[in-house]
Order: sequence, then structure tokens, then C-alpha cells
Amino acid sequence: MSTKPHWEHVYQTRATDAVGWYQPEARTSRALIQEIAPGTDAAMVDIGGGASVLVDELLAEGYRNLTVLDLSGAALEKARERIGERAAAVVWQEADVLEYAFQEAAFDVWHDRAVFHFLTDADQRAQYATQMQHALRPGGHVVIGTFALDGPEKCSGLPVQRHSPETLQDAFGPDFALVKSQREIHVTPGETEQLFNWCVFRKND
Repeated sequence: MSTKPHWEHVYQTRATDAVGWYQPEARTSRALIQEIAPGTDAAMVDIGGGASVLVDELLAEGYRNLTVLDLSGAALEKARERIGERAAAVVWQEADVLEYAFQEAAFDVWHDRAVFHFLTDADQRAQYATQMQHALRPGGHVVIGTFALDGPEKCSGLPVQRHSPETLQDAFGPDFALVKSQREIHVTPGETEQLFNWCVFRKND
């Protein structure tokens, strides 16, 4: 069953800075991307980017080959309105990552802080890994943040699948090598602490 109606309702009825996943700055995402991105012309896709400020920050850093994919058109519209004229420099895709027809080897960097931990079914996770493998160039990187094993069990009223570096490696398979991992404490607008696990993977040549 598609969760699109759920996310459309969330973004149509709640302020961007009131949702639990809101960040005034995407510091961890930006820092990890800067570590592995081959240059400001690197092709990047932000999976579930929605209304995240990451795209603003990457544009400010000079990155110019950016795609934001999200299930919610309302979330994407909020981001476009916030960015203003610079939004024309970004490719915006309203789509389900599991179904979208990605071009083969289109991206150097695949970023996700929003989607993978909502895939509670093993078949969904396998399809996600297939999509990622198809869309990333050899030598490309995955920057992924998920709820940690000791993180929350639900988000926005939906169940989540918590992960460790080991469970992510199992999900992505031998085509991807773990480069690094780290933990992050995200503090929600309601001042609740949520434990995240961040991993960087490299797609084998």
C-alpha cells in the first residue's frame, strides 16, 4: 500500500519546521557528501529529500548537478518555494524510489536520510538496493542515515526498520563496500532525542 497519501497530508497540514525530522542545517549529510563527492559537478540524488534544506546548502557550496526525489509533491513544492529562483537549477522528481525508472549509472552520490528506514519489508529493501545499484556509477557512493538499533520504533506514526552498519551491508550486498559509519543524535523540534546511524558505502568498480 502506498504511503503517498500519508506524506502529502503531513506536508499539507504541518509546517516544515514542526515535523520531527526537521533540521535547520543538514550538517552531517553535507559533511559526508563533501568527503566523498569528486567535485562540484558530481551528479547527486537526494532520496526522500522532500523539504530538506540539504539542497539549499549544496547549491550554496557550488554543487550544480542535483536531483531531489520524493513521494510528496507538497514537500517538493515547499522546497522550491523556499529556494526561489535557484530551484530551476535542480531536477525535482515526484516519485516512489522503488518504482522510478532511473537512468543507468546516472549518479555519483546517492543520499538518503528519509526513506530506507521506512522499508520494513525485506522485498522492499531488496528492490531499493537494486534501484541504487542500477542508478549509481561504478565507484559512486551512498550516504545513508537511518534510525539506529536503539533509535525510535516509529516515525510520523509509521513503523520503521532500525539499522546498524552490518544490517545495511547485508541489505545492499557485495556490490557495496562500507567506507565509514558514525552515530548522530538528532533533536526534534519537540526536543526529543533520536539516535541515527550514518554509513557511507562505495559501489565497487
